[in-house]
Amino acid sequence: MDLLGSATIFLAICLACLFVLSAWRRKIYGTKNLPPGPMPLPIIGNFLELKAKNVPSSLSLHSRPYGPVFTVYYGSDRVVVLYGYDVVKEVLVNRGDEFINRGSFPSADVNNKGLGIVSSYGERWAQIRRFSLTTLRNFGMGKKGIEERIQDEAEYLREELKAKKGQPCHPALLFSSATANIISHVLLGERFDYNDQEYQKILHLLISSFRLEISRFSLPLQLYNIFPRIMDLLPGPHKTFFKNLHDVQAFISKRVKAHEETFDPNVLRDYVDAFLLKMEQEKHNPQTEFTRENLAMTVYDIFIAGTETGSTSLRYFLLVLLEHPDVEAKIHAEIDRTIGRDRLPSIKDRIEMPYTEAVIHELQRYIDLIPLGLTRLVQKETQIRGYTIPKGSTIYPILSSALHDSNQFENPRKFCPEHFLDDKGAFKKNSADMPFSAGKRNCLGEGLARMQLFLFLTTILQSFRLKHPPGVTQIDLTPDVSGFGNIPRPHLLCFVPR
Repeated sequence: MDLLGSATIFLAICLACLFVLSAWRRKIYGTKNLPPGPMPLPIIGNFLELKAKNVPSSLSLHSRPYGPVFTVYYGSDRVVVLYGYDVVKEVLVNRGDEFINRGSFPSADVNNKGLGIVSSYGERWAQIRRFSLTTLRNFGMGKKGIEERIQDEAEYLREELKAKKGQPCHPALLFSSATANIISHVLLGERFDYNDQEYQKILHLLISSFRLEISRFSLPLQLYNIFPRIMDLLPGPHKTFFKNLHDVQAFISKRVKAHEETFDPNVLRDYVDAFLLKMEQEKHNPQTEFTRENLAMTVYDIFIAGTETGSTSLRYFLLVLLEHPDVEAKIHAEIDRTIGRDRLPSIKDRIEMPYTEAVIHELQRYIDLIPLGLTRLVQKETQIRGYTIPKGSTIYPILSSALHDSNQFENPRKFCPEHFLDDKGAFKKNSADMPFSAGKRNCLGEGLARMQLFLFLTTILQSFRLKHPPGVTQIDLTPDVSGFGNIPRPHLLCFVPR
């Protein structure tokens, strides 16, 4: 190559770099009065400053110099972080309508494509959420019918744990089976045997997918969110993540198709049938959001959210109690005093069990399952705490910052059931207790989740004492993975009959 040709290529590269830097500067400095934050690099933003294995910790460190509202960049995407109970409540509750739309990342868009109930927004979200709330209530969510179903499943789970005969076991799959059967009953009208091979395969995919979803800020998925087109061409864990989710969606689509083939509008068996009826009623409405695509994705959203969050919480609960035998002993005493050993726990027992209720709320606060919460999208330019937030920005309300706010909880980093007990030992609420988020886009299944956790936990502790495996005296309760969410380390547990 001659000297002139080399100089031309060099000049073209320099011009391209200048163009990229100029565009970057316009994006960063084009809007005045943005919230402060660490200086981002071109293309990759603050990628190097956010620890892939512990993003919540990284954001906590940034909140110290920059305050409760600050800006970070995921690649070229601006993200405004809200840190602390007061500002999280201000945006999610006091100004909920203004920030009701969900934000997103390329790694989330691959499978949901804006469909369903978790990632949709606008009229689609409004129609599907309104329908889902009504339908889930009609099929027993929050009522006696679903309580009886949870009690039945708790008995199946108890028998499986009895079969372990006090030997060390890893209960993740059992807990996933139990929680998945509850949500499957409501959505699909089915209960699966714990040994059903297809069911076990799906549960393994769910566990793996949830772990990868929690690790959304791991290196491969962070890179995917910055360079989606390039990462589409490369192998890696992100491909496993997408394939697992696709396989779960295929399982659900198969069930939806079976419902279509046996659908009777006069006999509605479950959520899917109710959605099919709604599709039939609105088939001539060009504005309807009740389509087969939205049905499959909504069932998928509710199924995956209702399975792994519940089972992971239950597993983390028991590991924490294993390290706090004094708390476990007090729960045993309250169970024996209120319920006894001759009947199943009931949701009506909750009012007579303030200590157990306080422990469950404190466990949820302490394990901090979804520390980052789900993103919101800024629909039009607005102000937060005097800062200008441009249209199209992503808002990250850090739920962990509310759950660990020292102004709300006396010992925010310690496991302390007294956070939810008054001076007389009665259960007391705290508005900063928002593990299911807050406002109009809080978790759709919060009521069901709370019922499950109470009934599963009390049924287990009614029958078993928790013990370490032989040779183990203490376990590490810090998360194995801490990104979008927290997953406990895979410790073994012994369920010793009482």
